Amino acid sequence: MTDAALTQTIRHAAADGEGGAAALPLAGRLPAVRGRISHGAMLDRVTWFRVGGPAEALFKPAGVQDLADFLAALPGDVPVTVIGVGSNLLVRDGGVAGVVVRLGRGFVDMEVDGTEVIAGAGALDVNVAEIAQRAGLAGLEFLSGIPGTIGGALRMNAGAYGAEIADVLVSATAVDRAGRIHEVPAGALGLGYRHSAAPADWIFTGARLRGRPGDPSAIRARMDEIRAQREESQPVRSRTGGSTFRNPEGARAWELIDRAGCRGLKIGAAQVSDRHCNFLINTGGATAAEIEALGEEVRARVRAASGIELTWEIRRIGRPAGAVPGATTDESGSKA
Repeated sequence: MTDAALTQTIRHAAADGEGGAAALPLAGRLPAVRGRISHGAMLDRVTWFRVGGPAEALFKPAGVQDLADFLAALPGDVPVTVIGVGSNLLVRDGGVAGVVVRLGRGFVDMEVDGTEVIAGAGALDVNVAEIAQRAGLAGLEFLSGIPGTIGGALRMNAGAYGAEIADVLVSATAVDRAGRIHEVPAGALGLGYRHSAAPADWIFTGARLRGRPGDPSAIRARMDEIRAQREESQPVRSRTGGSTFRNPEGARAWELIDRAGCRGLKIGAAQVSDRHCNFLINTGGATAAEIEALGEEVRARVRAASGIELTWEIRRIGRPAGAVPGATTDESGSKA
């Protein structure tokens, strides 16, 4: 069917009361883009767990304006979900309804501006740390120990090794569901522990981060120290989604999990890491359902042992296998 014929069919369906545009396949309802849209793209290929079903439509915008134009023209009833590199993400086996937005090449640029680094939301945290090191800017070394992108770091106020995004953020840019572009100072985001109060429909597109003059060799030494600590204490070579639960106030999640006897616990091919028990791993062939069930079992055992309710840090999106088509959920403590 030609584009003109498809447009005519849409108009006739709406006029004749045949369920309206919402009854048409999603492919016929998406606006034109400069980037790329893939239908039925499997998301297990882009998550670190290597599990999950397909995206009804996966959109990789060419840049900020392409994203803004797409969202402005997209029908309001079509759900939109944004993902990064999938490092702190669990996609359920039934996939994700609506449009999944993944920021790619158009969002990875970085530049140094005096003592600040301007980075696109698709830039890897470690790459931002690297460019800062080469420029002799200290204070951003902690990013080298966070396996994700700047966009995800903004959404959850990511942190590690004694620092977090809130400590270094100057301002951020985002596009809302209506396609409006926002640039806001750090103080407007309500950043707290693994949390941002930014509107849920905002898709972060970039950030300006503050460093301070430092010795490049000392900065490199600190980054090497962080890498060594991470490799020693975390299952970095396993299929994992990173830190699974937030640290409760006054406690450490991994210690609570260990005391509850969960180290090495398995459900199917999903396992609590022996190396760091706040990490769940796919030992090979696990399903998202097994990983999520294991996480819930850990939460139940910690609750029974300590009375403390662990909160998911890993973001869980999509629908279980066999769920009603069109249904989708997005659950996490972090919204990363």
